[in-house]
Amino acid sequence: MTLHMQGRCVCQRLQYSLDLGSPDEARTTLCHCRSCRRAFGTNYGLTAKVPVQAFRYDRGSPRKHKQDNGVTREFCENCGAYICEYGEEAADKFRYVMWGSLDEPDRIPPKGEFFCKSRADWMPEIPGVFHKREIKE
Repeated sequence: MTLHMQGRCVCQRLQYSLDLGSPDEARTTLCHCRSCRRAFGTNYGLTAKVPVQAFRYDRGSPRKHKQDNGVTREFCENCGAYICEYGEEAADKFRYVMWGSLDEPDRIPPKGEFFCKSRADWMPEIPGVFHKREIKE
């Protein structure tokens, strides 16, 4: 079963598609690490890891910013919405797509949470998924 999904930034200048062989090719996770909390605020790092060949921009070109830690973030130059990110070692393998930028994000629900020891007290645990408390930050 193939899965075709679309997504976009807030102002719709950037639009993209995902073409997955199956929904299992996407690994959606919620990250509670300090970096994700700073970058995404209350959205934290809710991303879907997808193979790089499954991701393509259909409209517009993203602005790219490479951080000191080697992570590149792609975002809309107009509205500032993040679309995806990737580290240097994963640049030719994966994209971590911002889950909220997808038109139908519920088609690839979360499979796990990371850095759970840093979860805000008010934020509930996602039931029925993998929970990793400790990961080297």
